[in-house]
Amino acid sequence: MSRRRNSEPLRHSARTSLSLRWWPRSLTFRVIAFSTVWAILTLIVIFTLITTLYRQASERGFDSLLSAHLFNLIGSIGISDSGALTGAPDLGDLRFSEPASGWYWAVEPASEGVHGNLHSSSMTKTIPSPSVAAVPFNASFQRSYAAEGIDGERLEVFESEFVLDAKNRAARFRVMGNQSELEQEVASFQRRLLTYLGLFGIGMIAINAIAILLGLQPLRRVRNALAMVREGTAQRLDGHFPAEIEPLANETNALIENNRRIVERSRTQVGNLAHSLKTPLAVLLNEGRALGGAKGQLIAEQAASMQKQVEHYLQRARVAAQRDSVVYRTPVTPLVQRMIRVLQKLNPRTDLSLKLPATEIVFAGEREDLEELLGNLLENAMKWARSAVSVWVMPLTGKDGLFEIGIEDDGPGIPEDKAREALKRGKRLDETKPGSGLGLAIVADLVNEYGGVLALERSDMGGLKAVVRLRSLQ
Repeated sequence: MSRRRNSEPLRHSARTSLSLRWWPRSLTFRVIAFSTVWAILTLIVIFTLITTLYRQASERGFDSLLSAHLFNLIGSIGISDSGALTGAPDLGDLRFSEPASGWYWAVEPASEGVHGNLHSSSMTKTIPSPSVAAVPFNASFQRSYAAEGIDGERLEVFESEFVLDAKNRAARFRVMGNQSELEQEVASFQRRLLTYLGLFGIGMIAINAIAILLGLQPLRRVRNALAMVREGTAQRLDGHFPAEIEPLANETNALIENNRRIVERSRTQVGNLAHSLKTPLAVLLNEGRALGGAKGQLIAEQAASMQKQVEHYLQRARVAAQRDSVVYRTPVTPLVQRMIRVLQKLNPRTDLSLKLPATEIVFAGEREDLEELLGNLLENAMKWARSAVSVWVMPLTGKDGLFEIGIEDDGPGIPEDKAREALKRGKRLDETKPGSGLGLAIVADLVNEYGGVLALERSDMGGLKAVVRLRSLQ
């Protein structure tokens, strides 16, 4: 049971992460998307409400018009002594005189003693009416129903029975209106309203998007200011920010300042430790040499080893203290060119080639660390090269924020099974060559502290190829 309960949060977390993966991370997109959806829903509601109210008002007006025509018609019809229906109604609408217009009136006998049929000139064909049983009259002897017109149009019919004289002779009056015209008018209104609301909605969404973009502009200023701090062109977030963002800028500045104090304090402590150990180690080393013999040699060797280890770990401590700092930047090209010029002067017999990228690469670290890293690799290559050393610097395509430094020579190289041993502190594969055995180890530690990668491979030139991958500033 406990296993099932524990698996539920995991499945829920997986579903949540899967759903968030497809949701854009842009805050601007989210705000604009939500406001756009809300605007569209609001316009749909407004469109539905207005068209509904317009249809109801149009139908009421249509019914009122038919009712007025019906009473007009009743007032225009009389009956003769012989029971014939008489009258020439003029309802004031030309559509009653246009054939098959959808607007008709008709007067028919509704009781005994009444004869004759009257109808509008537009009514070229008899339009049947439903039985009283199907559509009964109300208490006012009136009823309304839908019917099909002469040309198939939809009609709304108002019908009433009215007593014409004292003999209780009655006639049936019908006024028919073209409801298809009403539907066309409502549809036309809907199209016009949809066009106006669409234009209004586009304008509203555009203005809303502009307002949101302008409202989020301070966040872009904060991002640009942070990029300047990370690149080392600024020491803090400067500028005037809105009240909602100002606390964030102040806290970020406090964090940067605190980070700077930590780095400076670490450097001070490293310097103090180095200074405090320098004299005791020098005394031990000198005393061991002065003592002579096996014990003196042992003391001198251990003191020298301690001195190397102190320098090595102090270097690591210094790099670790500053690795996460956001204010260090080192252009790579001028530094490499300067070191190559120095080495060419010191080794005129060695052919030293250099290949640099077209765009500038900025190392996300301190200049002294990159100098020490390159210095050790170049010194190692020059020491073992027979006649040529090749150096290149290039950005890694498809891997944003990384660049590569490669150094290879035509020396004897390092066997693959010995490459790992060469990175061990104090390990020397050839004791005939001068050196301390710390060069490659220091390079490996520096690369590791900066989160990079060091690879020792066989060069096409026959010797060793050392490739270092480090992080650059975007």
